[in-house]
Amino acid sequence: MDKPSVPASVEAKKTERPTKRSTKRPARWVTRVDDLWHQVFGPLFKGFETFGQILVLTGQAFYWLFRRPFRWREYLVALDFIGVGSLSIIVLVGLFTGAAFSLQVTDTFRTFGMESYIGAMVTLALVRELAPVLTALMVTARAGSAMATELGSMRITEQIDALRTMAVSPVQYLVTPRIVASIIMMPLLTMVFSFAGMVGAYLVAVILLEVDHGLFISETEWMVDTYDIKIGLIKAAIFGWVLSSVGCHQGISAAGGAKGVGLATTRAVVYSSVAVLMLDYFVGDILLIIYESPS
Repeated sequence: MDKPSVPASVEAKKTERPTKRSTKRPARWVTRVDDLWHQVFGPLFKGFETFGQILVLTGQAFYWLFRRPFRWREYLVALDFIGVGSLSIIVLVGLFTGAAFSLQVTDTFRTFGMESYIGAMVTLALVRELAPVLTALMVTARAGSAMATELGSMRITEQIDALRTMAVSPVQYLVTPRIVASIIMMPLLTMVFSFAGMVGAYLVAVILLEVDHGLFISETEWMVDTYDIKIGLIKAAIFGWVLSSVGCHQGISAAGGAKGVGLATTRAVVYSSVAVLMLDYFVGDILLIIYESPS
């Protein structure tokens, strides 16, 4: 039985070789512009993305703050680690910060015959700026890095995933206690720093450099007001939120094994420190408008 004949057009299509698609590369200037765009604006967009993730994490943390079960033990552990554990370094740094600042101020003010303002000058600088900022930097270096390392290690070893399988929210169990504890303890540590700094300033100015005790105390009482202390404490609470939320976010977002944990810890310290110094200006400007000096 003869096979059916195949049309000639079909045979011709079978024998034709497929034509290669054109693989024309984009112009070199287009590639350079694209690379420059990613190099210049890539970190900026990444920063906005990270900032948004931190805000979302903060919102989730405060949402779980009012949800059962209330794990009070986790809050106490976080308060002890962030507050009591940082007390010694805060006292030491505060004491020598006040001493060094008083030494320089006394040497300068004596040139202009303004020794009576030394105590007030040092105290205002401490309670408004130095105490909240340096306290935040010290707590960031000690507690913020520890948060990122601990949560990053739990992330890499899948302990956070294990919490989810047990119907436990990682945000409620790990993040909320640390953020709340930081917001509570930072103002308290700032007051300790201010007191230690004033003690150091008094020892250097009055005891070593023989500034009049009465002028040192009286001018300080006259010039330092309650609103000055409020400015420092509000800054401290905001800095506490920043360093804890950044540390927790970097820890939870860690990936890539032990190297990833190290990078997360480094980013947590760097981002927190930069954010504290930037917010110090903007928050200070806003608070100076709200709490106008009564004098």
